[in-house]
Amino acid sequence: MLALGPLSPGVRPPSRVNAMKPFLKVAVVAGGYIAAFLMASAVVAIRIANTSGPDAQASSGMYAAGDAMLLVAVFGVSALVPTGAALFFLRPYRRFWTVLSAMGLAVAVTGVTAAILFAVGRHATASPLAIWAGLSVLRILVAPLLALAFLVCTIFSPHRSPRFAFLAATVMEAAVSAYGGAVWFVPLYFHRP
Repeated sequence: MLALGPLSPGVRPPSRVNAMKPFLKVAVVAGGYIAAFLMASAVVAIRIANTSGPDAQASSGMYAAGDAMLLVAVFGVSALVPTGAALFFLRPYRRFWTVLSAMGLAVAVTGVTAAILFAVGRHATASPLAIWAGLSVLRILVAPLLALAFLVCTIFSPHRSPRFAFLAATVMEAAVSAYGGAVWFVPLYFHRP
């Protein structure tokens, strides 16, 4: 290899992260996702072992749905670490951050739309609005995980405008999460007899 001497005044030497081989970066991220999946599977296995009784047999469908939601929740939270690593490795690519932030805002708008649909149509009689309100529940349930994901993107974004877009997406998803919590969970604890 030919040595060219010292670097020019405006040129920074490559960092250790940028010097890491692409295969190793992919392996680190993939290993993190595999570890997140194994952790989520272990949590669900522990829950199944602790809830296998006559109640679980009588309501097996409900328990299976709860197990699936627990798997998604634990995987989603623990997958934030390898996602953060992937985002850290992608910091030098401005176009990636611009496109990802635009997609993040679009996804966050769907959450706000779902919350509005649910608020307007949850007491509607059998109509298309009631059907859309029922389906919007699925989108509202994912809002807390998306809020965390957008927060991770906000933290790792190296550029100002994508960072503000991710912050706006985080705030929107947090508002949708708060709405879902206020509508579904607060009445469980503060119900009037």
